Amino acid sequence: MGLFTRRSQNVNVQDGAAVATLEVDPALAALTGDYVIDPAHSSIGFTVRHAMVTNVRGAFAEHEGTLHLDGADPARSTASIDVKIASVDTGIADRDGHLRSGDFFDAETFPLMTFRSTEARQLGGDTYRITGELTIKDVTRPLSIDLEFNGSATDPYGNERVGFEGSTEILRSDWGLTWNAALEAGGVMVSDKVKLTFDISAIKQA
Repeated sequence: MGLFTRRSQNVNVQDGAAVATLEVDPALAALTGDYVIDPAHSSIGFTVRHAMVTNVRGAFAEHEGTLHLDGADPARSTASIDVKIASVDTGIADRDGHLRSGDFFDAETFPLMTFRSTEARQLGGDTYRITGELTIKDVTRPLSIDLEFNGSATDPYGNERVGFEGSTEILRSDWGLTWNAALEAGGVMVSDKVKLTFDISAIKQA
């Protein structure tokens, strides 16, 4: 059952005609509020094809963000995320250093990658699409992320949490990340297409 769709139906009579009205489930309405992303229990990662034959996976260890959820009207929900580029981690120090360099992210000049939502809507069930603006280096372009609502819970410390996970694909060249190297057998070292993944746990604020 979707986060924003579990509603009951009442019938009112107006001028002799029956009119159906929808009421928001109180349990869902209770989720409405502001949330802070918990970086210790969240991950923002990526997968990119390397040398045409295998995938390299990595993540950004340092990030922060906020969510506003509206249990009655999903279109009023918002998301804002800041990612520290220097925290990129693929498990290989030399490769991480190259990603931080001017060939790729130029982390010294552009320390943050940011996402600011502009629209939210339900696709069906527990799946939602968040559309917004992704900024990498000095380029800002629209991006849509499909997310699945994983549920809500109160943790042992009394924190009210919600969870989402999802993914999207981008062409890195759209954000000016164009470095590459040709392979002797044909093709290139790094694919243009990159898969971004999100696993988010957020804590409701008082």
